[in-house]
Amino acid sequence: SGRVTVPSLFATFPLVRNILIRERIDIVHGHQAFSTLGHESFMHARTMGLRTCFTDHSLFGFQDGASIHMNKILEFTLSDTNHVICVSHTSKENTVLRSNIDPMRVSVIPNAVDTTMFTPNPAARSSSRVKVVVVSRLVYRKGIDLMVSVIPEICRKFPFVDFIIGGDGPKRIAIEEMCERHQLYDRVELLGNVPHSQVRSVLTRGHIFLNCSLTEAFCIAILEAACCGLLVVSTKVGGVPEVMPSHMIKYASPDAKDIEAALSSAICNDVKDVDSYRFHEEIKDMYSWFDVAERTSKVYDLIMTPAASNDGSRLVKRLASKYECGRYSGKIFCLVIIIDHLLWLFLRLVQPASSIEPAPDYPIPQIQRSGHLKVPPINNSASSGQKGSGIGNSSFSAGSGNKDSYMSRASLHKRSLS
Repeated sequence: SGRVTVPSLFATFPLVRNILIRERIDIVHGHQAFSTLGHESFMHARTMGLRTCFTDHSLFGFQDGASIHMNKILEFTLSDTNHVICVSHTSKENTVLRSNIDPMRVSVIPNAVDTTMFTPNPAARSSSRVKVVVVSRLVYRKGIDLMVSVIPEICRKFPFVDFIIGGDGPKRIAIEEMCERHQLYDRVELLGNVPHSQVRSVLTRGHIFLNCSLTEAFCIAILEAACCGLLVVSTKVGGVPEVMPSHMIKYASPDAKDIEAALSSAICNDVKDVDSYRFHEEIKDMYSWFDVAERTSKVYDLIMTPAASNDGSRLVKRLASKYECGRYSGKIFCLVIIIDHLLWLFLRLVQPASSIEPAPDYPIPQIQRSGHLKVPPINNSASSGQKGSGIGNSSFSAGSGNKDSYMSRASLHKRSLS
């Protein structure tokens, strides 16, 4: 399959080491538990004495074979990672349980939305019909089977309701079969894959956004929809209840009948009272990528503590943390770390760091003076999260719902990282 990658484990070390030294990296920040490059880069970076930070965006189970395997790999990586970021409190609990790490090493920094891109446009909506929008990958995890059961019933009960579905995936065939079976091709519009730059134009055509996901750590899609002024109907799973205030969203359990009831209620009652511009302003006040960057930079400052006194003591601490990962797996993990350390010593011998030419600093001040690039000034407190290379703290990337309660949680996380 084109989606499968085989871990190379040690083969990437020479290249990763060259990049980290050339770019003078201090922090390696990786995303997603399924990234083989991320896991390998973390292992090599820790062998070299660099700091690491991991961001988890997904929820995983504990019973099926794939989850058990992935959780053990995650435990291997996070056992000596300096800090972990999760996008919701539910995600934090899930990650802590899966990887068996100290909760004090995990911070919650939610995702955000570009509110300048996702703006309301009520004029784009139909005045005579109610449009329900779905923008999602058409896969099992996104609850497409539930949606296929709900759409015919809603179309039968409300002749003035249409559906707009954007996205592609293996479950598209199920939607097409549903349309054929119930003769709904004139009521259900299938757009196929929608580029992110065109998502706003799709959202603004609708009155209601439907999310049937079976599991979500955060769900940026419902945030983008609310930012465009749509009322959201969503399954109450994972971190979804933490995302937005209750007056913007109607919840349903991941059951076709319950989703149908919630969507029917939204069509009959709630959609009439939606103030699109008020929704947009509230989301704008709650979420900002600048806020995410500032809080991430505070995590970087937090983990930039003095290094271990020497390579030997650092290796001993790593081996101790790996040994505690399991009766048998712990010993295997220790062997992997020892081999990686020996490979690092060999690379230092055949290609000393002094022989690797450092990359030149990006000339931001010169470009600013020439007027070709306008960027906000970077203060000292946040510089570690903004730079991509150069002297200083550099980062290498590998691989209950109401407004007041959410804002209080956001303030709490800010203070905890101060």
